[in-house]
Amino acid sequence: MRRSDKEITDQDLMDEILKKAQVCRLAVSFKDMPYIVPMNFGYADRVLYFHSAHEGLKVMILRENPQACFEVEINTELVPSEQGCEWTMRYQSVVGFGEVEFIDDIAAKREGMKIIMQQYSNEQPFPVDAVLAGVTLFKLKVNTMTGKQSGAIT
Repeated sequence: MRRSDKEITDQDLMDEILKKAQVCRLAVSFKDMPYIVPMNFGYADRVLYFHSAHEGLKVMILRENPQACFEVEINTELVPSEQGCEWTMRYQSVVGFGEVEFIDDIAAKREGMKIIMQQYSNEQPFPVDAVLAGVTLFKLKVNTMTGKQSGAIT
């Protein structure tokens, strides 16, 4: 990382950022075409879980090329200045790389969906197996991740 003064090296802090984030941007590539999509997700033990429809561009790409990149950020705040070129942002972010695996087993789908739902609330009713059968669930096992922060985070 070019700005080592902004680098987050503490894995616990990166895990905290991932657990607080509301949106994960998932980036994939297909035949030299990049594609990025914001998604709801869940995070536990260096694995991100996502749900999707059975068909669509990202699912088609991931079945062909399971390599993916992700990004999340929290605590974003614009910091204006007297000079336009001196405006900045406060933030904490995590970027990582990994490989996607599709989850077909209904018990594993149930566990993955539970992790996704816990990302947002512990009070959500859990979907029945018939609902789980109607969604595609996949996980991204994180190979590497880096964190970055800028400004005083309050």
